[in-house]
Amino acid sequence: MIFWNSVKKELDYPLKKWNKMKHFFTFLLTFAFSICLGQDQLYHVRLMRAAPGELLSVIELVREDIENHKSYGISRPTLMRHSQGDQWDLLLIYPINDMGEYFSSSSMEQRSGSNSLDKKYGDEFNRKIAWQESAVVKGPEIVLFQNQMNAYNFFHIEIFTSLPGKQAELLLERNMENVYLKEINRRPNFIFTRVFGAGWDIFTIGCYADIKDYASGADIPFETEDAAAKKAGFQGVNYIGSYLRELIAEHHDTLAGKVN
Repeated sequence: MIFWNSVKKELDYPLKKWNKMKHFFTFLLTFAFSICLGQDQLYHVRLMRAAPGELLSVIELVREDIENHKSYGISRPTLMRHSQGDQWDLLLIYPINDMGEYFSSSSMEQRSGSNSLDKKYGDEFNRKIAWQESAVVKGPEIVLFQNQMNAYNFFHIEIFTSLPGKQAELLLERNMENVYLKEINRRPNFIFTRVFGAGWDIFTIGCYADIKDYASGADIPFETEDAAAKKAGFQGVNYIGSYLRELIAEHHDTLAGKVN
């Protein structure tokens, strides 16, 4: 019995080593997939929580800015209203074509004529805001992003702060999860990485027609999900969440609807 256990241990070791190597090679393939997607477009994203009693007023002011976005020299923004989850009320996001031009004195002065963009410290709009956070991020190609923002009205937003030294692996994991979603015929998430501003590292936006569309993934058989997860590089579908937890210090999860 002792002899057999020793032999079994010797036989198991190469198999375990091969499984680890196979997982690593899947990582590399997934990473190559993520590079092919590209993530070079800049965006400005702003999270806001309205002061008590001011939410509807803030929405109307921002909505007016969206309608008049051309006069402020920006691409048409998308405004999302928190449904459940995180602490903020509104998320505003729009593409930036050129960082230098966007932050030039003339461009900032042009935006300052709006209700809510580039407002000065302590002005009337900021008195309607209890908390806000702003960042410049890198994300997907503009046309793809804007097409989906126009087509869908319900969003799943996740915001991640990585553990030290885990930023690159967290981005890889997010791309692995997109491979998994494609394998189960679900739309992949848009991935955004922080350039500057804010305290988090990555956030993702998943686009859906409505909450029923979002929840429809619950009908997928376990065997299908498990095979898709393994193809994406995970040990299995039950290991996606636990692997993610190895990479993050903080995670915020929100559902939101588009403000039209």
